[in-house]
Amino acid sequence: MRRRPVRLLLPALVALPLCASAVPAAAAAADRPWSAAPAPAGTEAPGPDDRASFYLEGAPGTVLTDKLSVVNPADRERSFTLRGTGPWISLARQQVRVPARTRANVPVRVTVPGDAEPGDHSGAVVVSGEGREVRVRLALRVGGAPALPALAVENVRVSGAGAGGGAVIRYALVNRGNRALTPRLAIRADGVFGTVLRRAVADLPGELAPGRVVRRVERWPDAPWLDSVTVRVTAVAEGGVRAGGSGSYTPVRWVVPVGGGVVLVLAGGAAVLVRGRRGAGAGA
Repeated sequence: MRRRPVRLLLPALVALPLCASAVPAAAAAADRPWSAAPAPAGTEAPGPDDRASFYLEGAPGTVLTDKLSVVNPADRERSFTLRGTGPWISLARQQVRVPARTRANVPVRVTVPGDAEPGDHSGAVVVSGEGREVRVRLALRVGGAPALPALAVENVRVSGAGAGGGAVIRYALVNRGNRALTPRLAIRADGVFGTVLRRAVADLPGELAPGRVVRRVERWPDAPWLDSVTVRVTAVAEGGVRAGGSGSYTPVRWVVPVGGGVVLVLAGGAAVLVRGRRGAGAGA
């Protein structure tokens, strides 16, 4: 009779780890993150090989349509808020409830105005839910005019970085054309003593939509402190598009380039000192 409680206890001990592992699994299923992407052509949910963003093309005055897919892999229903950035983008629904382990496809419409500027335009479809936001990019190309890609590098300014030393290079990168561009940037500085800086910019701004202005700041920690330099920023994009801008930098005001050389106030002070000694010798 004393062994009976042991027999009853053994099955309970075996089942305990199974129950403990089932609880985290259920919690993980309930908290699986939701996703939003352009709806695929088939009936399956969007996968890694499907579109990551919308791309539409049309003439002024046309209406273009697509679908957004909101996927809920959890074991419970979820609610989402939908909106489009920009006045041209509208959605069939602003609120959507997606049942557990399923998805909802919501029509997206882009109404291109009759007076729309030809070229590339960008926006996004924004999905919000449970403290999280996903932006699905929408690229629109409006026809009716030839492609006119153009870049500009403007307002190049170089100044000292303060007590920490070095310098700071500031400039604006502007898309002056009607096509989206992805520029590559390089910086070069030439002084009296030769080239003192030549580097490619690693932190690129990404795609630049027509009319977009990106203001950038580049650190130059080892800038010279006894030279007068010209800093040039060059931008290159697809299709042979190229632009550049420059600015000057003189870290110490008493460094003045003259005739390919450098005249220092210190040198002038030395000359005065020599004259003073000569005059003292003559007086003696």
